[in-house]
Amino acid sequence: MARTAKKTASYSAMHMVVAICVAYALTGSFTVALGIGLVEPLVQTVAYHLHERAWAANESQNNGGNMRINAGSQAAA
Repeated sequence: MARTAKKTASYSAMHMVVAICVAYALTGSFTVALGIGLVEPLVQTVAYHLHERAWAANESQNNGGNMRINAGSQAAA
């Protein structure tokens, strides 16, 4: 499994637990909390995965996949 997929799965599990707890605290209903806590993180997980892929593609296009900072290359003004 690719690193991005593992990261997405981990984030999804954590997000579901948090969403269920917050929804329960706000509604007092475990059934409602479970519904909210399962649907919202699933949608957010897909959005997160697409966001990560877009950033990775953008980094590859802008600098060939390498981010190099050379502090010595700037001339003193």
